[in-house]
Amino acid sequence: MRESDLGMEMFLTEGVPGMGGKLRKTPEDFAVDEISIMPPESPDGRFVIAKVWHRNWEANRLVRRLASNLHVGRMRVGFAGTKDSRAVATQLMSFNAPLADVQALAIPDVRVTDAYMAKRMITIGDLIGNRFEIVVSDIEPGADITSSCERTRKLLDDAGGFPNYFGVQRFGSVRPITHLIGLDLTRGDVEGAVMRYVANPLMEDSEVTEARRRLQETRDFERALKEFPMKLTFERTLIGHLVEKPGDYIGALRTLPQNLLMMFVHAYQSYLFNKMISERMRRGLSLKTPEVGDLVLPLDKNHLPDHDSPIPVTADNLDKARRNASEGKAFVSGLLYGTESTFADGVMGEIERDIIEREGISRMDFQIIGLREASSKGTRREILAPYKDLRIDIEDGRAKFAFSLNKGCYATCLMREFMKADMGHY
Repeated sequence: MRESDLGMEMFLTEGVPGMGGKLRKTPEDFAVDEISIMPPESPDGRFVIAKVWHRNWEANRLVRRLASNLHVGRMRVGFAGTKDSRAVATQLMSFNAPLADVQALAIPDVRVTDAYMAKRMITIGDLIGNRFEIVVSDIEPGADITSSCERTRKLLDDAGGFPNYFGVQRFGSVRPITHLIGLDLTRGDVEGAVMRYVANPLMEDSEVTEARRRLQETRDFERALKEFPMKLTFERTLIGHLVEKPGDYIGALRTLPQNLLMMFVHAYQSYLFNKMISERMRRGLSLKTPEVGDLVLPLDKNHLPDHDSPIPVTADNLDKARRNASEGKAFVSGLLYGTESTFADGVMGEIERDIIEREGISRMDFQIIGLREASSKGTRREILAPYKDLRIDIEDGRAKFAFSLNKGCYATCLMREFMKADMGHY
């Protein structure tokens, strides 16, 4: 599979050679430190707020393990953002559990510190952004790293950021198929969505590949439950449900954590959004400078693009919109298509309509029959991702990057501009 299969078809720094290389030679080579709003301390509060450091933990499996060790339901564990699994990450989490139990948590590759009591849980609205420290290893011999980085950085600085693609992690780092599961759901093929998730072998170790292949060929769920490795927690949960209730594919999907269930349709929306960015770039239009017909996003109270308050750009306010965009006070948006979506006008609207028409979908396809929790009303999202405090250090054939991004922006999409490597190297 290639990046273009996920809608990422363009580079803003086209023509500048990449350094190549790989990310995540070790988890420590990809460090993420969350930038969040901390709920006020309140000794009589009922929630524990704590910093959680974790290494090589997928978000849903981490929450499940934390909840299990605390003997509470997973909904009693709150977090603001999902971090990369192949990484070392620090983030704020909340627990509806006794303080002493949280402080006593002992889980491999997890550390819980700075715990205190508060009156509310952590929510997605508490997340501001993330600080990254990333090492690029195995750079191509003879690559002029310094020159490549300098030229790439200048182009990105001049542009005010990088294309705000959804990175490969959105679609599944090992099996980038979540958007295809979402497509199945929008077409009403719930059985196909389940089978794509549990079967459909791709780029995994031989034990997992063989188990998926056999299930795909036989649809023998009882045998699959015996053969699927324990590490495939969610697949085993779905399969177990189908053993108990044959044919109940909607019920099987409902055994998944709600954020994972929502991710399927969101990933399909992300794929469409990526294609819209690519087409705008292909037409030579700026990602930063608005055109008449664009919908721009002003900043909210946290100085982040406000996805819920798009402002139409007209001939009357074009100069103001461009001035605000040049000052980082407004961002051109693209469409995350859903049941309540509104197209832009002008060229961007033409791009959005064309891609949706070519996909053969309509707004109401995102109202998932029987799975209301997987449905999506849609929103808009900035098409340019700004970065802050970028530092690049080159030594011993490795490049070390440090930078901050707004929430929802993918570090790998900044790194791809510098690396231009195979998709599997991110």
